[in-house]
Amino acid sequence: MINIMKKTFSTVVWQEDEWFVAQCLEVDVTSQGKTEKKALKNLREALALHFNVPGRYCFAKRPKD
Repeated sequence: MINIMKKTFSTVVWQEDEWFVAQCLEVDVTSQGKTEKKALKNLREALALHFNVPGRYCFAKRPKD
């Protein structure tokens, strides 16, 4: 059984030229994307990698059974 702790983080998103930048305020992790949605998705992935969650993104939506 895997216990997954959920945590909510504050983020700031801004646009620099053609890119959207998403930054987590509690953890020094930042990502980017061509859209705001993509920047936030990339930030979730970066946070999962930062916290070293093997095999899944802990901030992604649960897959449907």
